[in-house]
Amino acid sequence: MSELRPAEPTPLAKTRELTEAGHRSALLKAGALQNAILNSANFSIIATDELGVIQIFNVGAEHMLGYQAEEVINRVSPSDLHDPMEVTARAVALSTELDTPIAPGFEALAFKASRGIEDIYELTYIRKDGSRFPAVVSITALRDDAAGLIGYLLIGTDNSARKRVEMQLNEAVAAAEKANLAKSDFLSSMSHELRTPLNAILGFAQLVESGLPALTPAQKRSIDQILKAGWYLLELINEILDLALIESGKLSLSVEPVSLQEVLLECRSMVESQARQRSIGMAFPRLPAQSYVKADRTRLKQVLINLLFNAIKYNQPSGHVSVECAEPTPGTLRISVRDTGAGLTPEQVSQLFQPFNRLGQERGKEEGTGIGLVVTQRLVELMGGEIGVDSTKGVGSVFWVEMAMATAPGLSLEISAEPPPIQTLEGVEIQTVLYVEDNPANLELVEQIIARRTNLRLLGAADASLGIEFARVYKPRVILMDINLPGISGTEALKVLRGDPATAHIPIIALSANAVPRDIQRGMEAGFFNYITKPIKVSQLMDAIDAALVVSNLGQPDVSPQDIT
Repeated sequence: MSELRPAEPTPLAKTRELTEAGHRSALLKAGALQNAILNSANFSIIATDELGVIQIFNVGAEHMLGYQAEEVINRVSPSDLHDPMEVTARAVALSTELDTPIAPGFEALAFKASRGIEDIYELTYIRKDGSRFPAVVSITALRDDAAGLIGYLLIGTDNSARKRVEMQLNEAVAAAEKANLAKSDFLSSMSHELRTPLNAILGFAQLVESGLPALTPAQKRSIDQILKAGWYLLELINEILDLALIESGKLSLSVEPVSLQEVLLECRSMVESQARQRSIGMAFPRLPAQSYVKADRTRLKQVLINLLFNAIKYNQPSGHVSVECAEPTPGTLRISVRDTGAGLTPEQVSQLFQPFNRLGQERGKEEGTGIGLVVTQRLVELMGGEIGVDSTKGVGSVFWVEMAMATAPGLSLEISAEPPPIQTLEGVEIQTVLYVEDNPANLELVEQIIARRTNLRLLGAADASLGIEFARVYKPRVILMDINLPGISGTEALKVLRGDPATAHIPIIALSANAVPRDIQRGMEAGFFNYITKPIKVSQLMDAIDAALVVSNLGQPDVSPQDIT
């Protein structure tokens, strides 16, 4: 009799059995993952119902906040665990942003999440013991296909470590900035202090050189060395002072439309004699009259002269320097200074704008400080421009500066459909207005404005020292004063004029491109009668001049324009 054996399972049954085993394994694995997440101590997980009442409070939340789950579940809202002032501030910010009233509390925390937008924010958590710590919290709305919104999920992490690092970094940056400012202030102060003894050294050395009896050859060589070293030291002091002013943020610039043609003509006249001494040929472009760039006139001239002097100084004998202008992109003008010198290697180009780095030239015959190009670069950047160099060893270098193009000042006026009529006042004496301005285009513009009034004439001065002398000699009724002038500033000139009884009564109106409220406030506090910003509005300027004329004619120097009705 044969032995009975159990029937072999069919292939379908085997497949079903394997599938069920896989489902059980997947469920077990998913359950393990869920338990691991809920029991993780590294981050808090808080889930609420649709009303914002806590339903799940995991182990991480217990460790982080100090509550047991049973103390908060079905009892409190997550907003009760946050700083109430921050929750209120969040509600106010949302109300302003969305123009919708939002009550402080959990509604403010969950507002964006309820609209399907996951929200991450920084708030302060409050532990059970009352201690506080910064946290980053992500909040997501939980939805069910049938029931819709069923609650919210908040996942939070302790942000204390990152905040400590940020605070330490901020403190380090603040300390570095303070040290840098202190260094710059020290350099600035020392630069000024060094000028006094240096002035005596150079002054008496020049007297000895030109005095009687004539110097012996040995004495002449000694005096030449003293003067050579003295002038070099003065150049070093000036460049250190410029760099210190820039880095301390105390350098004041007046960025306005500047005629590039005029600046280049002035630069050419200053460098041509040195070029002739070295047999260096020079070529300058012929620019249209309306070639204007946005820059500080004095500092742009300083930049171009420095580049031209370097191109001459480091050129080969009987070499050539050419200045070229092009428009690489619409609205930008590039001024290039090309030389036929020894050129630079890529490594030297990378070190070019480092302070006191002369790229090995300190062993050569040409003197230099290694600061000039650094100052040049900082000035260009402060004026909103860009500087660069293209160089080939053995061929030469091209230093270029790119500045934003500008419209001639006359085109920036407040223009009405009909120009204001020329006013003629019979029987009234011609009254002089003095304008102290180093930019010829601005001077011409104001001259055209003043020409519309037959009772006024304009007298121009290109710097503050000349303006002070003109004021003392011609006794103008009103003075218009630019702030950023070569030599002494307009504010310093104001103090000189106020301290002189002969000019103290003359109303002085600031006319400047320094247009931020702080600059205007400083100008008025310094004692200017009024402060007009560029671009000029004709009506505003003429109203200011008329008000100043009233004060000048009445002999009331202390009256402000607001007092005149």
